[in-house]
Amino acid sequence: MSFEKLDALCRRLNALEHATSILHADEATNMAVGGGEARAEAMSVLAGMYHRQATAPEIGDWLAAAENEDLSEDQQTALREFRRVWTGLTCLPPEFVERQTATRMRCEQLWRDLRAKNDWAGFQPALEGVVELAREEAALRADAFGLAPYDALMEQYDPGNRAADITPVFAELKVFLVDFVPKALDTQEKRLAARPKKPLSGNYPVERQRELGLAMMAAVGFDLTHGSLSVSHHPFCGGVPTDVRITTRYRTSEFLSSLMGTLHETGHALYEQGLPREWAHWPLGKARGMAMHESQSLFVEKQIGRNPAFWRWALPVVERHLGEDWSIEDILPHVHHVERGLIRVDADEVTYPLHVILRYELEQDLIAGRLEVRDLPEAWNAKMTEYLGLSTIDDPANGPMQDVHWPSGAIGYFPSYTLGALIAAQQWAVIARDMPDIDAQMEQGHFDALNDWRREHIWSQGSRWSTPELIERATGEPLNAVHFRNHLEARYGG
Repeated sequence: MSFEKLDALCRRLNALEHATSILHADEATNMAVGGGEARAEAMSVLAGMYHRQATAPEIGDWLAAAENEDLSEDQQTALREFRRVWTGLTCLPPEFVERQTATRMRCEQLWRDLRAKNDWAGFQPALEGVVELAREEAALRADAFGLAPYDALMEQYDPGNRAADITPVFAELKVFLVDFVPKALDTQEKRLAARPKKPLSGNYPVERQRELGLAMMAAVGFDLTHGSLSVSHHPFCGGVPTDVRITTRYRTSEFLSSLMGTLHETGHALYEQGLPREWAHWPLGKARGMAMHESQSLFVEKQIGRNPAFWRWALPVVERHLGEDWSIEDILPHVHHVERGLIRVDADEVTYPLHVILRYELEQDLIAGRLEVRDLPEAWNAKMTEYLGLSTIDDPANGPMQDVHWPSGAIGYFPSYTLGALIAAQQWAVIARDMPDIDAQMEQGHFDALNDWRREHIWSQGSRWSTPELIERATGEPLNAVHFRNHLEARYGG
């Protein structure tokens, strides 16, 4: 049967994905600097091998034949999702994939070195190469799917999402946030005037922070027999569902940024660990796009990790690992701190969406050719000044060089972060409605009900539904930004 041939192919492709994922995680955590060139070549070859196998001429015949076979409902669904993915692959020639992989990896490696030196002039040519290939990729994908170029790039991260739908939502959210940020800051100032913030001790050894992170990961449901925690320049969740690689970074002067980063990546990891194992080697068994993935990470970081109920349970855990004896009134001003800042990954949940919207707008202009890489620092500074009242002029390390996404070629990814925040708030609204005692459960350190709901409605579904369908099936309504606004107003509005 042709379906059986496709099943065998999926197993081979999944093995290559496995190898590539582990190599990428190792490259970011353990590889010596001198190994970069050879690693880029090795991963380029693996990418080419994967692409050639995934786009072999006979696959089209297998698909056509399998679609006429007597298949179960799950098999038919798996076949449809495979065809969608296959269409996205066949529009990219193998030599292009190899060239693009090598260009991206070399740019990312250069970024790690030059960002620390604030060297835009040295970095610009490498990023220009990545953007040039991204434009070429966008054109190839646009032809294959009948989409606008930027939509074609988003399609690989969030199938079904379109700029025409997202832009109005982001535009409205931007107006709300530009007005709300000063209000949140004013509320914070009044609270601090009534009760000054208790300072952090500033003495947090890395190993103690790591043990705290591992304890929190296990508590919220992470399976430590199928994953690990390491250090990297930029926190990420990689690996494969049976071997999830979480990374974070540490500052010995404070612990919250590392802990929140760890919780965020644990949200990603829980999604991966909860995917349907029986379809793990098929596209059907993969996560449904990055907006949904971000909704799971942000749910753990924001809806759980910044919830006062969580901290009523967590404070004794923090005390055991770090020796801090704090009350809930002591910790919440730190956990709910709002500040205009330059760095996206350090931003609070009030200002964070403005960082994402800025990038979303700039990368659309880059792909459309309305903006060139050489003009990025100036364009970035203009938007940062308008949205958050901050300047990055002559500071590209904290401007267009701050993220790994563009150096690695992940253009079209950024909107997923804020879409994820909207989806996370919408999921919480349903859970809070259906489980009125959920805060009481968290105060006792019980997270099973939260995980059970997401496992049933999100994780176990894999890629069975489009993102909009999955949102509506899980929450009973289409994506609705009002839940996110309500969340912010309730927590930060005074």
